[in-house]
Amino acid sequence: MLLWKIPGFKNTFLIGNLLEILLPPVQLFSSIRQIAKEKNGIYRFWCFPIASVNIYNPEDVEVILSSMKYHEKSQAYTFLKPWLQDGLLLSSGTKWQNRRKILTPAFHFSILRRYYASIVENTNRLVESLGKIVDTRVDIVPIMSDCTLNSICESIMGTKLNDNKIGKTYKNSIHELGAILVKRFITICFYIDFIFNLSELGKRQKKYLGINHNFTRTIINDRKKHVKENGVNFFEETEGRDDEYRMMYSKKKRTTMLDLLILAEQEGLIDTVGIEEEVDTFMFEGHDTTATGLSYCLMLLANHPEIQFRLLRLYYPWILLFFKDEVILEQKEIFGDTKRTATVDDLHKMTYLDRCIKESLRLYPPVPFISRWLNESVTLSNYTVPAGTSCHIHIYDLHRNERLYPNPSVFDPDRFLPENVAKRHHYAYVPFSAGPRNCIGQKFAIMVMKSIVSGIMRNFRLHPVTTCSDLRFQADLVLRNSEPVYIKFTKREIAI
Repeated sequence: MLLWKIPGFKNTFLIGNLLEILLPPVQLFSSIRQIAKEKNGIYRFWCFPIASVNIYNPEDVEVILSSMKYHEKSQAYTFLKPWLQDGLLLSSGTKWQNRRKILTPAFHFSILRRYYASIVENTNRLVESLGKIVDTRVDIVPIMSDCTLNSICESIMGTKLNDNKIGKTYKNSIHELGAILVKRFITICFYIDFIFNLSELGKRQKKYLGINHNFTRTIINDRKKHVKENGVNFFEETEGRDDEYRMMYSKKKRTTMLDLLILAEQEGLIDTVGIEEEVDTFMFEGHDTTATGLSYCLMLLANHPEIQFRLLRLYYPWILLFFKDEVILEQKEIFGDTKRTATVDDLHKMTYLDRCIKESLRLYPPVPFISRWLNESVTLSNYTVPAGTSCHIHIYDLHRNERLYPNPSVFDPDRFLPENVAKRHHYAYVPFSAGPRNCIGQKFAIMVMKSIVSGIMRNFRLHPVTTCSDLRFQADLVLRNSEPVYIKFTKREIAI
Protein backbone atom coordinates (compact mmCIF):
# COMPACT_ATOMS: atom_id res chain seq x y z
CA MET A 1 0.00 0.00 0.00
CA LEU A 2 1.40 3.39 -1.07
CA LEU A 3 0.42 5.09 2.19
CA TRP A 4 2.65 2.79 4.26
CA LYS A 5 5.75 4.07 2.45
CA ILE A 6 5.24 7.48 4.05
CA PRO A 7 6.84 7.84 7.53
CA GLY A 8 4.31 7.39 10.30
CA PHE A 9 3.38 5.52 13.44
CA LYS A 10 3.53 1.84 14.20
CA ASN A 11 0.10 0.37 13.53
CA THR A 12 -1.94 -1.41 16.16
CA PHE A 13 -4.11 -4.28 14.93
CA LEU A 14 -7.52 -3.09 13.72
CA ILE A 15 -7.32 0.39 15.30
CA GLY A 16 -4.22 1.56 13.42
CA ASN A 17 -2.98 4.84 14.91
CA LEU A 18 -6.11 5.66 16.88
CA LEU A 19 -4.30 5.72 20.23
CA GLU A 20 -2.13 8.58 18.97
CA ILE A 21 -5.11 10.96 19.06
CA LEU A 22 -7.14 9.61 21.98
CA LEU A 23 -5.84 12.38 24.22
CA PRO A 24 -7.27 15.37 26.11
CA PRO A 25 -7.33 18.57 23.95
CA VAL A 26 -4.22 20.17 25.50
CA GLN A 27 -2.20 16.97 25.33
CA LEU A 28 -3.40 16.32 21.78
CA PHE A 29 -2.15 19.71 20.60
CA SER A 30 1.27 19.31 22.23
CA SER A 31 1.56 15.73 20.98
CA ILE A 32 1.04 16.84 17.38
CA ARG A 33 3.75 19.47 17.81
CA GLN A 34 6.16 16.86 19.16
CA ILE A 35 5.43 14.54 16.25
CA ALA A 36 6.15 17.38 13.81
CA LYS A 37 9.59 17.86 15.37
CA GLU A 38 10.37 14.16 15.02
CA LYS A 39 9.27 13.86 11.39
CA ASN A 40 10.64 15.66 8.35
CA GLY A 41 7.80 17.71 6.96
CA ILE A 42 5.42 14.82 6.24
CA TYR A 43 3.89 11.86 8.08
CA ARG A 44 0.86 9.62 7.68
CA PHE A 45 -2.03 8.64 9.94
CA TRP A 46 -4.36 5.68 9.50
CA CYS A 47 -7.33 4.31 11.40
CA PHE A 48 -9.89 2.39 9.38
CA PRO A 49 -11.52 3.86 7.37
CA ILE A 50 -9.54 7.11 7.73
CA ALA A 51 -6.30 7.67 5.83
CA SER A 52 -4.53 11.01 6.07
CA VAL A 53 -1.19 12.62 5.37
CA ASN A 54 0.10 15.57 7.38
CA ILE A 55 2.37 18.14 5.73
CA TYR A 56 4.17 21.26 6.94
CA ASN A 57 6.84 22.17 4.41
CA PRO A 58 6.25 24.91 1.83
CA GLU A 59 6.96 22.83 -1.27
CA ASP A 60 4.21 20.34 -0.44
CA VAL A 61 1.87 23.08 0.77
CA GLU A 62 2.22 24.81 -2.60
CA VAL A 63 1.31 21.64 -4.47
CA ILE A 64 -1.97 21.36 -2.56
CA LEU A 65 -3.00 25.01 -2.28
CA SER A 66 -1.78 26.58 -5.52
CA SER A 67 -4.49 25.25 -7.84
CA MET A 68 -8.12 24.15 -7.80
CA LYS A 69 -7.13 20.51 -8.37
CA TYR A 70 -7.27 19.76 -4.64
CA HIS A 71 -9.78 22.39 -3.59
CA GLU A 72 -12.30 20.13 -1.84
CA LYS A 73 -12.26 20.22 1.95
CA SER A 74 -11.55 16.96 3.75
CA GLN A 75 -13.86 14.79 5.83
CA ALA A 76 -12.81 16.71 8.94
CA TYR A 77 -14.93 19.62 7.73
CA THR A 78 -18.10 17.54 7.37
CA PHE A 79 -18.57 17.92 11.12
CA LEU A 80 -19.04 21.65 10.51
CA LYS A 81 -21.88 21.05 8.03
CA PRO A 82 -24.73 21.22 10.58
CA TRP A 83 -23.44 24.66 11.57
CA LEU A 84 -22.04 26.31 8.42
CA GLN A 85 -23.86 24.11 5.90
CA ASP A 86 -22.69 24.93 2.36
CA GLY A 87 -21.18 28.34 2.99
CA LEU A 88 -18.01 29.56 1.32
CA LEU A 89 -15.76 27.64 3.71
CA LEU A 90 -17.29 24.23 2.99
CA SER A 91 -18.78 24.41 -0.50
CA SER A 92 -16.94 23.27 -3.62
CA GLY A 93 -17.20 23.21 -7.41
CA THR A 94 -19.66 25.48 -9.18
CA LYS A 95 -21.46 26.45 -5.98
CA TRP A 96 -18.24 27.70 -4.41
CA GLN A 97 -17.28 29.60 -7.57
CA ASN A 98 -20.69 31.31 -7.78
CA ARG A 99 -20.69 32.25 -4.08
CA ARG A 100 -17.13 33.57 -4.28
CA LYS A 101 -18.13 35.69 -7.27
CA ILE A 102 -21.10 37.14 -5.41
CA LEU A 103 -19.07 37.94 -2.30
CA THR A 104 -15.77 39.19 -3.75
CA PRO A 105 -17.03 42.76 -4.40
CA ALA A 106 -17.85 43.09 -0.69
CA PHE A 107 -14.10 43.03 0.04
CA HIS A 108 -12.93 45.36 -2.71
CA PHE A 109 -10.64 48.07 -1.35
CA SER A 110 -13.23 50.78 -2.01
CA ILE A 111 -15.80 48.89 0.04
CA LEU A 112 -13.32 48.22 2.85
CA ARG A 113 -12.96 52.00 3.19
CA ARG A 114 -16.69 52.17 3.82
CA TYR A 115 -16.43 49.58 6.59
CA TYR A 116 -13.72 51.60 8.28
CA ALA A 117 -16.01 54.10 10.02
CA SER A 118 -17.60 51.27 12.03
CA ILE A 119 -14.20 49.79 12.80
CA VAL A 120 -13.00 53.14 14.17
CA GLU A 121 -16.10 53.53 16.33
CA ASN A 122 -15.50 50.13 17.87
CA THR A 123 -11.81 50.88 18.37
CA ASN A 124 -12.72 54.08 20.23
CA ARG A 125 -15.24 52.24 22.40
CA LEU A 126 -12.60 49.62 23.17
CA VAL A 127 -10.06 52.26 24.21
CA GLU A 128 -12.67 53.88 26.45
CA SER A 129 -13.48 50.51 28.06
CA LEU A 130 -9.83 49.68 28.66
CA GLY A 131 -9.38 53.06 30.32
CA LYS A 132 -11.71 51.84 33.09
CA ILE A 133 -9.70 48.71 33.88
CA VAL A 134 -6.12 50.00 33.94
CA ASP A 135 -3.50 48.91 36.47
CA THR A 136 -4.94 45.42 36.88
CA ARG A 137 -4.55 42.23 34.91
CA VAL A 138 -7.33 41.55 32.43
CA ASP A 139 -8.19 38.56 30.28
CA ILE A 140 -7.75 40.04 26.82
CA VAL A 141 -9.49 37.29 24.82
CA PRO A 142 -13.17 38.08 25.65
CA ILE A 143 -12.46 41.80 25.29
CA MET A 144 -11.05 41.32 21.79
CA SER A 145 -13.89 38.97 20.94
CA ASP A 146 -16.48 41.57 21.92
CA CYS A 147 -14.76 44.20 19.81
CA THR A 148 -14.35 42.07 16.67
CA LEU A 149 -17.90 40.70 16.93
CA ASN A 150 -19.28 44.25 17.12
CA SER A 151 -17.01 45.35 14.27
CA ILE A 152 -18.12 42.62 11.90
CA CYS A 153 -21.81 43.05 12.81
CA GLU A 154 -21.74 46.80 12.24
CA SER A 155 -19.52 46.90 9.15
CA ILE A 156 -19.95 43.74 7.07
CA MET A 157 -23.46 42.91 8.34
CA GLY A 158 -24.73 46.47 8.81
CA THR A 159 -26.39 45.61 12.13
CA LYS A 160 -25.57 47.02 15.56
CA LEU A 161 -25.62 44.72 18.60
CA ASN A 162 -27.61 46.57 21.23
CA ASP A 163 -27.78 43.64 23.65
CA ASN A 164 -24.37 42.54 24.94
CA LYS A 165 -25.97 39.48 26.56
CA ILE A 166 -26.94 38.11 23.13
CA GLY A 167 -23.40 38.55 21.85
CA LYS A 168 -21.95 36.87 24.94
CA THR A 169 -24.29 33.90 24.53
CA TYR A 170 -23.30 33.58 20.88
CA LYS A 171 -19.57 33.64 21.64
CA ASN A 172 -19.95 31.07 24.41
CA SER A 173 -21.88 28.89 21.99
CA ILE A 174 -19.01 29.03 19.47
CA HIS A 175 -16.51 27.96 22.13
CA GLU A 176 -18.72 25.06 23.18
CA LEU A 177 -19.17 23.93 19.58
CA GLY A 178 -15.40 23.96 19.07
CA ALA A 179 -14.90 21.62 22.01
CA ILE A 180 -17.67 19.32 20.78
CA LEU A 181 -16.22 19.13 17.28
CA VAL A 182 -12.76 18.22 18.57
CA LYS A 183 -14.26 15.48 20.75
CA ARG A 184 -16.15 14.15 17.75
CA PHE A 185 -13.03 14.25 15.57
CA ILE A 186 -11.07 11.98 17.92
CA THR A 187 -13.97 9.59 18.62
CA ILE A 188 -14.25 7.30 15.62
CA CYS A 189 -17.75 5.98 16.42
CA PHE A 190 -19.02 9.60 16.36
CA TYR A 191 -18.12 9.80 12.67
CA ILE A 192 -21.45 8.04 12.12
CA ASP A 193 -24.14 10.74 12.30
CA PHE A 194 -26.78 8.41 13.72
CA ILE A 195 -24.62 7.44 16.71
CA PHE A 196 -23.41 11.00 17.30
CA ASN A 197 -26.90 12.51 17.17
CA LEU A 198 -28.12 10.06 19.84
CA SER A 199 -25.21 10.85 22.15
CA GLU A 200 -25.14 13.49 24.88
CA LEU A 201 -22.53 15.32 22.81
CA GLY A 202 -24.87 15.40 19.82
CA LYS A 203 -27.70 16.79 21.94
CA ARG A 204 -25.41 19.54 23.25
CA GLN A 205 -24.39 20.41 19.70
CA LYS A 206 -28.04 20.74 18.68
CA LYS A 207 -28.60 23.18 21.54
CA TYR A 208 -25.68 25.41 20.60
CA LEU A 209 -26.47 25.25 16.89
CA GLY A 210 -29.92 26.60 17.71
CA ILE A 211 -28.33 29.57 19.53
CA ASN A 212 -25.98 30.32 16.63
CA HIS A 213 -28.58 30.02 13.89
CA ASN A 214 -31.09 32.18 15.78
CA PHE A 215 -28.39 34.83 16.25
CA THR A 216 -27.58 35.03 12.54
CA ARG A 217 -31.24 34.91 11.48
CA THR A 218 -31.90 37.89 13.73
CA ILE A 219 -29.07 39.81 12.06
CA ILE A 220 -30.37 38.91 8.58
CA ASN A 221 -33.97 39.85 9.39
CA ASP A 222 -32.92 43.17 10.94
CA ARG A 223 -30.91 44.07 7.85
CA LYS A 224 -33.66 42.98 5.46
CA LYS A 225 -36.06 45.25 7.31
CA HIS A 226 -33.54 48.11 7.01
CA VAL A 227 -33.06 47.52 3.28
CA LYS A 228 -36.82 47.38 2.73
CA GLU A 229 -37.38 50.67 4.56
CA ASN A 230 -34.29 52.59 3.41
CA GLY A 231 -32.97 50.88 0.32
CA VAL A 232 -29.26 50.31 -0.26
CA ASN A 233 -26.66 53.02 -0.66
CA PHE A 234 -24.92 52.47 -4.00
CA PHE A 235 -22.00 54.08 -5.75
CA GLU A 236 -20.58 53.65 -9.23
CA GLU A 237 -17.44 51.51 -9.52
CA THR A 238 -17.14 49.53 -12.75
CA GLU A 239 -13.71 50.42 -14.11
CA GLY A 240 -11.72 47.31 -14.90
CA ARG A 241 -14.72 44.98 -14.45
CA ASP A 242 -15.85 42.53 -17.12
CA ASP A 243 -19.24 42.60 -18.86
CA GLU A 244 -20.56 39.74 -16.73
CA TYR A 245 -19.83 41.75 -13.57
CA ARG A 246 -21.61 44.80 -14.97
CA MET A 247 -24.63 42.71 -15.92
CA MET A 248 -24.81 40.97 -12.53
CA TYR A 249 -24.41 44.09 -10.41
CA SER A 250 -25.97 46.68 -12.71
CA LYS A 251 -22.84 48.86 -12.51
CA LYS A 252 -23.30 49.24 -8.77
CA LYS A 253 -21.49 47.94 -5.70
CA ARG A 254 -23.14 47.27 -2.39
CA THR A 255 -22.50 48.90 0.96
CA THR A 256 -22.14 45.76 3.08
CA MET A 257 -21.66 42.07 2.43
CA LEU A 258 -25.12 41.33 3.81
CA ASP A 259 -26.69 43.97 1.55
CA LEU A 260 -25.00 42.30 -1.37
CA LEU A 261 -26.43 38.91 -0.38
CA ILE A 262 -29.92 40.35 0.14
CA LEU A 263 -29.88 41.93 -3.30
CA ALA A 264 -28.43 38.77 -4.84
CA GLU A 265 -31.48 36.97 -3.41
CA GLN A 266 -33.75 39.48 -5.10
CA GLU A 267 -31.93 38.78 -8.38
CA GLY A 268 -32.37 35.01 -7.96
CA LEU A 269 -28.65 34.32 -7.43
CA ILE A 270 -29.03 32.94 -3.89
CA ASP A 271 -31.87 31.85 -1.60
CA THR A 272 -32.59 32.52 2.09
CA VAL A 273 -30.78 29.37 3.19
CA GLY A 274 -27.76 30.46 1.16
CA ILE A 275 -27.70 33.83 2.93
CA GLU A 276 -27.82 32.08 6.29
CA GLU A 277 -24.94 29.83 5.26
CA GLU A 278 -22.70 32.73 4.34
CA VAL A 279 -23.61 34.85 7.36
CA ASP A 280 -22.96 31.91 9.71
CA THR A 281 -19.61 31.36 8.00
CA PHE A 282 -18.47 34.98 8.14
CA MET A 283 -19.74 35.61 11.67
CA PHE A 284 -17.62 32.73 12.94
CA GLU A 285 -14.56 33.12 10.73
CA GLY A 286 -14.60 36.90 10.81
CA HIS A 287 -14.81 37.56 14.52
CA ASP A 288 -13.29 34.55 16.33
CA THR A 289 -10.14 34.24 14.23
CA THR A 290 -9.47 37.99 14.26
CA ALA A 291 -9.99 38.15 18.03
CA THR A 292 -7.56 35.26 18.45
CA GLY A 293 -4.93 36.96 16.31
CA LEU A 294 -5.34 40.23 18.22
CA SER A 295 -5.05 38.56 21.62
CA TYR A 296 -1.70 36.95 20.85
CA CYS A 297 -0.39 40.05 19.08
CA LEU A 298 -1.09 42.20 22.15
CA MET A 299 0.39 39.56 24.44
CA LEU A 300 3.59 39.54 22.36
CA LEU A 301 3.83 43.34 22.42
CA ALA A 302 3.32 43.30 26.19
CA ASN A 303 6.17 40.81 26.52
CA HIS A 304 8.51 42.90 24.36
CA PRO A 305 8.65 46.37 25.95
CA GLU A 306 11.52 47.40 23.67
CA ILE A 307 8.99 47.62 20.87
CA GLN A 308 7.08 50.26 22.83
CA PHE A 309 10.11 52.41 23.72
CA ARG A 310 10.12 54.76 20.76
CA LEU A 311 7.73 57.09 22.54
CA LEU A 312 10.64 57.92 24.86
CA ARG A 313 12.25 60.02 22.15
CA LEU A 314 9.96 62.81 23.39
CA TYR A 315 12.09 62.91 26.54
CA TYR A 316 15.32 61.05 25.74
CA PRO A 317 16.31 61.37 22.07
CA TRP A 318 19.40 59.22 22.64
CA ILE A 319 17.14 56.22 23.22
CA LEU A 320 16.92 55.86 19.41
CA LEU A 321 20.56 54.77 19.40
CA PHE A 322 19.39 51.55 21.03
CA PHE A 323 15.80 51.06 19.95
CA LYS A 324 14.80 51.53 16.31
CA ASP A 325 11.62 50.97 14.32
CA GLU A 326 9.37 50.20 17.27
CA VAL A 327 5.62 50.63 17.16
CA ILE A 328 5.16 53.78 19.23
CA LEU A 329 7.63 55.98 17.37
CA GLU A 330 5.95 54.97 14.15
CA GLN A 331 2.61 56.08 15.64
CA LYS A 332 4.25 59.35 16.77
CA GLU A 333 5.67 59.96 13.32
CA ILE A 334 2.23 59.49 11.77
CA PHE A 335 0.09 61.42 14.26
CA GLY A 336 2.55 63.94 15.70
CA ASP A 337 1.14 65.70 18.76
CA THR A 338 -2.48 65.30 17.65
CA LYS A 339 -5.05 62.86 18.98
CA ARG A 340 -6.89 62.67 15.68
CA THR A 341 -8.58 59.49 14.56
CA ALA A 342 -6.55 57.22 12.31
CA THR A 343 -7.58 57.10 8.65
CA VAL A 344 -7.27 54.21 6.22
CA ASP A 345 -4.29 56.00 4.68
CA ASP A 346 -2.68 56.18 8.13
CA LEU A 347 -3.01 52.41 8.43
CA HIS A 348 -1.05 51.98 5.19
CA LYS A 349 1.80 54.00 6.69
CA MET A 350 2.07 51.68 9.70
CA THR A 351 4.68 49.44 8.11
CA TYR A 352 6.35 48.39 11.35
CA LEU A 353 3.05 47.63 13.01
CA ASP A 354 2.19 45.62 9.90
CA ARG A 355 5.36 43.57 10.42
CA CYS A 356 4.51 43.05 14.09
CA ILE A 357 1.07 41.74 13.18
CA LYS A 358 2.46 39.43 10.50
CA GLU A 359 5.06 38.05 12.89
CA SER A 360 2.42 37.44 15.56
CA LEU A 361 0.30 35.59 12.98
CA ARG A 362 3.35 33.53 12.11
CA LEU A 363 3.96 32.51 15.70
CA TYR A 364 0.30 32.08 16.58
CA PRO A 365 -1.80 31.51 13.44
CA PRO A 366 -5.47 31.76 14.47
CA VAL A 367 -6.29 28.75 12.28
CA PRO A 368 -3.47 26.30 13.08
CA PHE A 369 -4.37 23.74 10.44
CA ILE A 370 -6.49 23.33 7.30
CA SER A 371 -7.34 20.19 5.40
CA ARG A 372 -8.11 19.09 1.83
CA TRP A 373 -9.47 15.95 0.20
CA LEU A 374 -7.21 14.34 -2.41
CA ASN A 375 -9.50 13.14 -5.18
CA GLU A 376 -6.51 11.92 -7.19
CA SER A 377 -3.02 10.76 -6.31
CA VAL A 378 -0.30 13.36 -5.77
CA THR A 379 3.44 13.36 -5.11
CA LEU A 380 4.45 15.03 -1.85
CA SER A 381 8.05 14.98 -0.55
CA ASN A 382 8.83 12.31 -3.19
CA TYR A 383 6.10 10.02 -1.83
CA THR A 384 3.02 9.07 -3.82
CA VAL A 385 -0.09 9.85 -1.77
CA PRO A 386 -3.05 7.83 -3.08
CA ALA A 387 -6.42 9.27 -4.02
CA GLY A 388 -8.99 9.09 -1.24
CA THR A 389 -6.56 10.46 1.37
CA SER A 390 -7.12 13.54 3.53
CA CYS A 391 -4.26 16.04 3.49
CA HIS A 392 -3.85 18.06 6.68
CA ILE A 393 -1.73 21.22 6.34
CA HIS A 394 -0.31 22.13 9.75
CA ILE A 395 0.16 25.88 9.48
CA TYR A 396 1.43 26.14 13.07
CA ASP A 397 4.32 23.77 12.32
CA LEU A 398 5.00 25.28 8.89
CA HIS A 399 5.45 28.69 10.51
CA ARG A 400 7.92 27.27 13.02
CA ASN A 401 10.07 25.41 10.52
CA GLU A 402 13.69 26.22 11.44
CA ARG A 403 14.76 25.91 7.83
CA LEU A 404 12.44 28.80 7.00
CA TYR A 405 12.61 30.80 10.23
CA PRO A 406 15.85 30.55 12.24
CA ASN A 407 15.13 30.68 15.99
CA PRO A 408 11.46 30.19 15.13
CA SER A 409 10.08 30.80 18.64
CA VAL A 410 11.62 34.31 18.79
CA PHE A 411 9.33 37.26 18.07
CA ASP A 412 11.15 39.22 15.35
CA PRO A 413 9.05 41.56 13.18
CA ASP A 414 12.04 42.15 10.89
CA ARG A 415 11.45 38.71 9.43
CA PHE A 416 8.87 40.55 7.34
CA LEU A 417 11.11 43.23 5.92
CA PRO A 418 10.68 43.03 2.13
CA GLU A 419 14.23 41.79 1.58
CA ASN A 420 13.73 38.96 4.09
CA VAL A 421 10.35 37.96 2.71
CA ALA A 422 11.86 37.74 -0.79
CA LYS A 423 14.33 35.09 0.41
CA ARG A 424 11.63 32.71 1.64
CA HIS A 425 9.42 30.30 -0.23
CA HIS A 426 6.15 32.06 -1.07
CA TYR A 427 4.17 29.29 0.68
CA ALA A 428 6.22 29.54 3.86
CA TYR A 429 3.65 31.89 5.40
CA VAL A 430 -0.07 31.11 5.02
CA PRO A 431 -2.05 32.40 8.03
CA PHE A 432 -4.99 33.06 5.70
CA SER A 433 -4.41 29.94 3.59
CA ALA A 434 -3.23 30.66 0.04
CA GLY A 435 -4.05 30.08 -3.60
CA PRO A 436 -7.55 30.25 -5.11
CA ARG A 437 -9.26 29.29 -1.84
CA ASN A 438 -7.47 31.81 0.35
CA CYS A 439 -9.41 33.78 2.94
CA ILE A 440 -11.63 36.30 1.16
CA GLY A 441 -11.71 38.55 4.24
CA GLN A 442 -8.00 38.76 5.03
CA LYS A 443 -7.66 42.45 4.11
CA PHE A 444 -10.63 43.24 6.33
CA ALA A 445 -9.05 41.29 9.21
CA ILE A 446 -5.74 43.13 8.88
CA MET A 447 -7.56 46.46 8.77
CA VAL A 448 -9.37 45.61 12.01
CA MET A 449 -6.17 44.43 13.69
CA LYS A 450 -4.20 47.52 12.69
CA SER A 451 -6.94 49.87 13.86
CA ILE A 452 -7.30 48.18 17.24
CA VAL A 453 -3.59 47.69 17.99
CA SER A 454 -2.84 51.27 16.93
CA GLY A 455 -5.65 52.63 19.10
CA ILE A 456 -4.46 50.67 22.11
CA MET A 457 -0.78 51.51 21.70
CA ARG A 458 -1.48 55.21 21.31
CA ASN A 459 -3.24 55.30 24.69
CA PHE A 460 -1.75 52.56 26.86
CA ARG A 461 1.43 50.83 27.82
CA LEU A 462 1.15 47.07 27.77
CA HIS A 463 2.67 45.05 30.60
CA PRO A 464 3.16 41.27 30.53
CA VAL A 465 1.27 38.92 32.78
CA THR A 466 0.83 35.83 30.61
CA THR A 467 4.12 34.99 28.90
CA CYS A 468 4.77 32.89 25.81
CA SER A 469 6.02 30.05 27.99
CA ASP A 470 2.73 30.09 29.94
CA LEU A 471 0.65 29.26 26.87
CA ARG A 472 -0.92 25.79 26.75
CA PHE A 473 -2.90 25.46 23.56
CA GLN A 474 -5.71 22.99 23.11
CA ALA A 475 -6.98 21.31 19.97
CA ASP A 476 -9.87 23.48 18.76
CA LEU A 477 -11.28 25.21 15.69
CA VAL A 478 -8.97 28.15 16.35
CA LEU A 479 -5.69 28.50 18.27
CA ARG A 480 -7.24 28.66 21.71
CA ASN A 481 -5.25 28.75 24.95
CA SER A 482 -6.49 26.51 27.73
CA GLU A 483 -6.23 29.37 30.26
CA PRO A 484 -7.01 33.11 30.07
CA VAL A 485 -4.44 35.34 28.36
CA TYR A 486 -3.73 38.19 30.78
CA ILE A 487 -2.28 41.65 30.07
CA LYS A 488 -2.04 44.75 32.26
CA PHE A 489 -2.69 48.18 30.76
CA THR A 490 -1.48 51.49 32.13
CA LYS A 491 -2.35 54.87 30.65
CA ARG A 492 0.35 56.69 28.76
CA GLU A 493 1.37 59.96 30.34
CA ILE A 494 0.89 61.61 26.96
CA ALA A 495 -1.57 59.87 24.67
CA ILE A 496 -0.75 60.04 20.96
